[in-house]
Amino acid sequence: MKTAVLLVAAGRGTRAGAGQPKQWRALAGKRVFDWSYAAFSQNPHIAHILTVIHPDDTAHLPAGVEFVHGGTTRTASVRAGLEALETEGFSHVLIHDAARACVSPEVISGVIEALKNKDAAAPALPVTDALWHGDNECVTGTHSREGLYRAQTPQGFSLPAILAAHRAHKGEALDDVEIARAAGLDVSITLGDEDNLKLTHAGDFARAERILRGSMDIRLGNGFDVHAFTAGDHVVLCGVNIPHSKALLGHSDADVGMHAITDALYGAMAEGDIGRHFPPSDPQWKGAASHIFLEHACALARSMGYTISNIDCTLVCEQPKIGPHASAMQTELSRIMGIEPSRISVKATTSERLGFTGREEGIAALATATLVKT
Repeated sequence: MKTAVLLVAAGRGTRAGAGQPKQWRALAGKRVFDWSYAAFSQNPHIAHILTVIHPDDTAHLPAGVEFVHGGTTRTASVRAGLEALETEGFSHVLIHDAARACVSPEVISGVIEALKNKDAAAPALPVTDALWHGDNECVTGTHSREGLYRAQTPQGFSLPAILAAHRAHKGEALDDVEIARAAGLDVSITLGDEDNLKLTHAGDFARAERILRGSMDIRLGNGFDVHAFTAGDHVVLCGVNIPHSKALLGHSDADVGMHAITDALYGAMAEGDIGRHFPPSDPQWKGAASHIFLEHACALARSMGYTISNIDCTLVCEQPKIGPHASAMQTELSRIMGIEPSRISVKATTSERLGFTGREEGIAALATATLVKT
């Protein structure tokens, strides 16, 4: 199997209220489209994603996302996408509404697994509520729920079979399963998910927000470091050289602030400390620039799927004065870590002339790091 995804994002979403189409609206720190796209891009069984968009929406797409323009109806948009995939060598296709931003890996995998033995499969949930007929806000009858299901996406198909079905179909359809069945395809039902809702009305966004926020893995880490003063004419703090009557003593460049931040990141990942990754017994790290350690911690966090949400670092010393240099430190840390300066705090305090920092024997630093995985 070589499976592509057709992400349908060409609708206008008028029932979701005023504003831009729902697929481009903010949701739990991203956009609806971004959540849907990520759900498939992270699946190892997906070879390609093609997005179908409205001609007016090209500017909304992130760089590198492949797309085709859709038609005036959903059916026309899906067919445009299928036609574009025909010659690309894919055996199967999953067709998914971008408005279903909460689709889970389990739902996607269930459809892919079913397609190993079937030409068509789609997730659904059995109807469990009583069903009524109504008119003028009054119940006019009941309907058996026996054998009824609530359809979801992604709906999966043999690509040649669903393309032929679309070409033969006249008019609109509720979904691609209807078109497949009209062409004589048997459609296997896979297990859906209550959270796999389609964002249709304005109130649906609040529910989706709760679902997606609840799936976050939030990690906090603390770092603490101390370096003594020695002879010298400057100190390096958070990547910035500051003139001073002394220097800081250490195996590397003794950047106490950057060391505390690095350890906070390692701590949030349960990855020990700098010494585990850069042993002081190893001579290659003698006098090393501390940005090497920090860049490693940041890269490790991203490789594990985490985003660095924010950093807070406090330097404890009597001298030198940190305030005039805090902005430069923030800028340098932002450059090294690849996050916005507004997510980095650098501040200072004294120990009221108490202890080794109060006696100006050295500098201490404390840091907190927040990592988020969605």
